[in-house]
Amino acid sequence: MKKQQLTATLALALFVLYADCGIADSGSWKAAAPMPAPRAEIAVAELGGKIYAVGGITHVHEIEIYDPAADRWTRGAAIPKGVHHPAAVGLNGKLYLLGGYVDGWTPVADLLEYDPATDRWRALAPMPTARGALAAAVLNGKIHAVSGVGIGPGFKNAPAHEAYDPATNTWTKLAPVPTARDHHAVVALDGRLYAIGGRIDGNFGQNIGDVEAYDPAADRWEKKAPLPTIRSGIAGAALNGRILIVGGESRSGTFNQTEAYDPKTDTWATLTPTPTARHGLGAAVVGGKFYAIGGEPTPGGSNSALNEVFTP
Repeated sequence: MKKQQLTATLALALFVLYADCGIADSGSWKAAAPMPAPRAEIAVAELGGKIYAVGGITHVHEIEIYDPAADRWTRGAAIPKGVHHPAAVGLNGKLYLLGGYVDGWTPVADLLEYDPATDRWRALAPMPTARGALAAAVLNGKIHAVSGVGIGPGFKNAPAHEAYDPATNTWTKLAPVPTARDHHAVVALDGRLYAIGGRIDGNFGQNIGDVEAYDPAADRWEKKAPLPTIRSGIAGAALNGRILIVGGESRSGTFNQTEAYDPKTDTWATLTPTPTARHGLGAAVVGGKFYAIGGEPTPGGSNSALNEVFTP
């Protein structure tokens, strides 16, 4: 075999090997403008091409808005009830803030709506189940709130799965998630919800890698390939047909792993790690780029203003 042919053959073999191992097309990260207020255990959502970072342990009333086109942050009207460990989604031109903890570690059922056009908040119908450290996503025009820590002793998880219809300001109880959890990610992709990772009963010594997908037509959950790196305090969002999961913590430290799930093949791939390991962060996708915002570089109490951007 000629030298050129051998080189080409080896290059192809290496590409196939890397693809089989899930490390092809690993992408790159860079730093963007940091948040004005360093914080963690925040909710992050995309709305109208901008990214909203809401609440957090150290700035419970804060909402800051990032414009990726200008690489600039602005502030919005303060949240009426300060909250940490909430969930947030953008839908129909409005931002929705769900649950979280107030007055220390008391879970709430609050649903608040923020209108960027008027810079005002208003309260809507509360969730049937109060919870903190929950996760939420939009599926078929409705907001799905999944699991979290409910009211009661011992930080016990609520398996609750409830959907909000903004057209009627009402909630519907749906099939509970089989593995109740908190500090997890919920992402909608291709007509399904995916509940990913997290921990049991608020204990980061009991992290899980379980992935469960929800079929709205059947009102049923099913097991999928588990998250390769078991962790909680993660963030996730859909990008180019895959779900990217970043960050996390355990008793031994924080995580910088970036892992991508492909629902078509039920497989995970390893991508370029985040520049900064952290947990309690948020994530959103704008313009084909994945933004990882805020978070705690060390387990337990810390915070950051980090805004790191992944380009596939």
